[in-house]
Amino acid sequence: MSSTKNPGRFAGSLYLVMSIPGFFAIMYVPSKLIVHGNAAATASNIAANETLFRLGIAAQLISQAGFIFVALALFELLKGVNRRHASLMVTLVVVQIPIAFLNELNSIAALALVRGADFLSIFEKPQRDALAMLFLNLHFHGFVVDEIFWGLWLFPLALLVYRSRFLPRFLGVWLAIDGFAYVILSLTGVVLPQYYDKVFTNSQPAAFGEVAFMLWLVIKGARAPAQDAAASLSAAG
Repeated sequence: MSSTKNPGRFAGSLYLVMSIPGFFAIMYVPSKLIVHGNAAATASNIAANETLFRLGIAAQLISQAGFIFVALALFELLKGVNRRHASLMVTLVVVQIPIAFLNELNSIAALALVRGADFLSIFEKPQRDALAMLFLNLHFHGFVVDEIFWGLWLFPLALLVYRSRFLPRFLGVWLAIDGFAYVILSLTGVVLPQYYDKVFTNSQPAAFGEVAFMLWLVIKGARAPAQDAAASLSAAG
């Protein structure tokens, strides 16, 4: 697929591809291995499925690194609308990626505790299991911290989409709502963690704004007017 023929479809396809390992790491792997409130069962699951747990870590690293290129593809598509806002969008994406990378150290620490290396023999197994669960909880809260940037980058993107004239304005509005939802979710997890699950559930309709935008680009594609003109001149030549 050529990015010059349809940069919107290229950006959307890249967005979709990078979302798959992200979903695998954030949703699928924890649902199979983590038993909330039961450190022993969680440790047993990780020990029995170490490869799956490691694949989850690797998938998260791939997804986060790949998202840099998603942001750059969206920049190329939308820079003609407002270059400053497009640059801010990329900056906010890039800022959150080191946080996500460092957060995976919590998963690696949990795995080391579950495996029970020789230098950890001073701890009894129930103690190691409890510490592993502590690091898994820290991993979850690392996502909570990062969610504020998951929301912030959507604000300049929403504004760019809304003002673009070659993308539906309702997508821009939906993306802005999605951004607010992520920011509220992150702050809830820090200030009122007992309500996090409830806010997460209620925010799901807003979160589909990003999915709708991605699928629109994949199915419909998009090209800025200047790019259309350049393509026409190239064809005429």
